[in-house]
Amino acid sequence: MILVKNQNMLLLPKNLVLETAAFLKYFEGHSGFAKVAERMAAPPGEKFHLRGLIGSSKTILLSTLSQKTHKNIVVLLNDREEAAYFYDDFSNLGFKNDILFFPSSYKRSVQFDQTEQENIVQRTEVLNLLSKKEKTYLVITYPEALIERVISNTSLANNTLQVKTSDKISIEFINEFLYEYGFERVDFVYEPGQFSIRGSIVDIFSFSHEDPYRLDFFGDEIDSIRSFDIDNQLSKDKFKKITIVPNIQNSAVEGDRISFIEFLPNENLWFGNNLNQFFCRISEIHRQTILAREDENMTGQIIAGNELQSQLANKTVFDFGSDQAFSPGETIEFSYASQPVFNKNFELLGSNLMEHNKNNYELFILSNQEKQIERLQSIFDDTDIKVKFNPVNFILHEGFIDHELKACFYTDHQIFERYHRFKLKSRKAQKEAISLKEL
Repeated sequence: MILVKNQNMLLLPKNLVLETAAFLKYFEGHSGFAKVAERMAAPPGEKFHLRGLIGSSKTILLSTLSQKTHKNIVVLLNDREEAAYFYDDFSNLGFKNDILFFPSSYKRSVQFDQTEQENIVQRTEVLNLLSKKEKTYLVITYPEALIERVISNTSLANNTLQVKTSDKISIEFINEFLYEYGFERVDFVYEPGQFSIRGSIVDIFSFSHEDPYRLDFFGDEIDSIRSFDIDNQLSKDKFKKITIVPNIQNSAVEGDRISFIEFLPNENLWFGNNLNQFFCRISEIHRQTILAREDENMTGQIIAGNELQSQLANKTVFDFGSDQAFSPGETIEFSYASQPVFNKNFELLGSNLMEHNKNNYELFILSNQEKQIERLQSIFDDTDIKVKFNPVNFILHEGFIDHELKACFYTDHQIFERYHRFKLKSRKAQKEAISLKEL
């Protein structure tokens, strides 16, 4: 699709449904985006304030920037829900394979001492992917996750086993390695940390992948590697090589413990939303945890907010918010406004859209349901609202108005006042699969 811009306006055939790639192209000429892209090449230690970003304009900015750098981008948000909506936006913008959600190991937080196995798997998978350095990612996280120390890169490598097809390796060696690193031998695997051996087939549920692996041996040679569904046992994906990782959150696993900031290369880019609040939240969780848990080893498992802030001092940091942890060397201004609240008053909506049409603003309605667009068009026809807009066939969390590009990006769930649910990657192994434990 060819997009033509004229005086900061996008000229499109009306009512053409936009895909994500074409939608993001619209922002390529944005002056603020271009300035931030230039500053990403600044030496580590520079600090920037991005003032005026509203709603999902933040995720659109980061999506655009991620395509212009060979560095990891880490986004620090103030709670799990905010992080989850960022993740959902990135997924809807077509970056599902380029984003990583780094959660807490716990159902709520470390001070309540109730771990969530699915979260441990997800954390381990993130650390494993980042340590390989095969590609760069957008990493999204929040205080309850960052307060926990992680195993160092060296220790992670020392506690993992990499195998590939055609490797000469005996089943006996695999058996000994898994026992040594705390894996449990069972008849059928159904949760991380388990393995089974049936003849020439070895099933392993590593903590570094959402599905278990099936290794098929021909003598002492690995003939094939596949992941499989624990519910129906059917194969899913083929692999040439895999990494088997134990539960590295377990304190019994030997290795140095460092912060997540220290785990990543120095040249990574860090973005936050009110980073002073972020570090204060970590400090409060740290204080409550030390009081709540009578564990002398606890201080070696978590890290205080002021220590994390000092570690970030020599990194390149961009803050969206007004409550900043660092004094910015430069402020980059954006001219955005929030999507108005219409309270299902479609005359008010129509009046707003017609006024923006009159002022040469391009209008976009975002919805992942075609019927919602049809419903809105029908309402406009019935109420004699003469307005032209471009349907966009995906959804974002919060709509906004871009005064530089002269464009309105409104979401259907805000127009119709529907609750917008985020979607996070989830194994749902124990919840949805037949419980082999019970059988």
